[in-house]
Amino acid sequence: METGKVTAKGKPKTRAATWWDHTGPLIVVFNGGADSQRGDLLLPVRLPSGAGRWPWLVHFLNNSQTWHKIDLVRRRDASALGGWAYEAHLMVLAEGYASPATRARWAAAVELCRVGGIDGNVSSLSVVSFPDTFDPADGEVSSTRIELTDPELVALEKARRKERGRKRALDRSRRAANPGQYAPSRRQQVRAERRKGGGLRDKQVHLPAGARAANKNGVPKQAYRHDTLSAGYRLNRAKLAEAAATAAAAKDHRARRIAERIVAEHGANLVVEDCDIRTWFRLWGRALQATTPGRLIAAIGKECEKTGARLQRASTFHTKLSQTCLCGAQVRKTLSDRVHTCTACGLIADRDMVSAALGAHVRIQDPDDPSTAGLDTVQARTTQILFSSGLQEALSSQPQRGARPSRDRTHAAAHDPGIPGQRASARRSAPDRFRPTPNETRPAHQRHKDHVGAAARAGNAATSGGIPTRGPTGAIPTRDDS
Repeated sequence: METGKVTAKGKPKTRAATWWDHTGPLIVVFNGGADSQRGDLLLPVRLPSGAGRWPWLVHFLNNSQTWHKIDLVRRRDASALGGWAYEAHLMVLAEGYASPATRARWAAAVELCRVGGIDGNVSSLSVVSFPDTFDPADGEVSSTRIELTDPELVALEKARRKERGRKRALDRSRRAANPGQYAPSRRQQVRAERRKGGGLRDKQVHLPAGARAANKNGVPKQAYRHDTLSAGYRLNRAKLAEAAATAAAAKDHRARRIAERIVAEHGANLVVEDCDIRTWFRLWGRALQATTPGRLIAAIGKECEKTGARLQRASTFHTKLSQTCLCGAQVRKTLSDRVHTCTACGLIADRDMVSAALGAHVRIQDPDDPSTAGLDTVQARTTQILFSSGLQEALSSQPQRGARPSRDRTHAAAHDPGIPGQRASARRSAPDRFRPTPNETRPAHQRHKDHVGAAARAGNAATSGGIPTRGPTGAIPTRDDS
């Protein structure tokens, strides 16, 4: 290769060519070793060619001193032969690539100089932040609620229906290919007895719908790995695994985008309760797969680390954020109580928002030990007094999904008992405290004028000081690409 220099005689200087001088197509060759009897495996190298990909290639491949390694991996691909696609991945021992816009966003998050708290539950994630000086002159209180939007719920239900259909198809295919391992269902047995009583010949059951043949301990007589599997079963299994991998990647992407927006708005100095998400799965199960609170909190923690800060965790046993008010009083609540009502100071707000606001006042002595966390009740009470004008509005939020509408919302009246929508058995078995009032069981246009509605509500608010109970929360509408 020419070096660009010339000798004393005017000839160009040259040097030995290296890997980095190659400008043609790249191919990865696997020869299988000296004892291999097969031919070489040639895999063409495909470099990303989309818009904005060139800085990535320069970052990872332009340094000859970076350690490299090639791994042969496989991924689910229902359209490939056997349901697997094989690829060669180049492993680079280097830091990840960050675009100039990303680095500018991290720097802006550091300059915000805010502290905040995060409170997560099964259906939503609440974030509240204050200026690190807790002075209204340096900034206002900001709140954000993360929850699934209506389009996301529709897409999620559609994906669940498709997943259930594929699983049922897998079960039918396995039963049809292994009829001897399953017993007929009760309905099939009754049909066989009826045919026998009528003098008809026995009808062969090609798809038994009963339980799998097992011993006294409930262990299947034949292991599932020894079953006969059809080509359609393998194809549906590959489609199911590929859809699961796609959904997981979409949830990771959604969590990263949400974490970026939260850190950009509330800063990187955040505190969250040290909860074990595994216990939540034992209580609520698959409901967590829709909102993925653990995935969101982990993404926020990674985003905070990239800015040079850290997402700190506080012990729930020492702080008790969900049972404390900003004024320092203890407000006992169960899991079903979603509204925080303090009789000492009169604060009425969303339970999760109040917990997130208290998280901003947690002081942790050792960041690696959540048990060293403690709630600064004096600072919390001072913050409540200083930010009294906007705190009530920031901590109030829309009712959670499934909550009963307030009485002054006459346009969202409950369904009439004669209108389909709720089973009669459910109405009869509902406890009295969950039953709607007589006025709420009729549509708005059928109610009499003296019902407990907006006018009476406004009069009560005027006599009691007119404390607002709702306000903007800055909810982030998100979209699931799965």
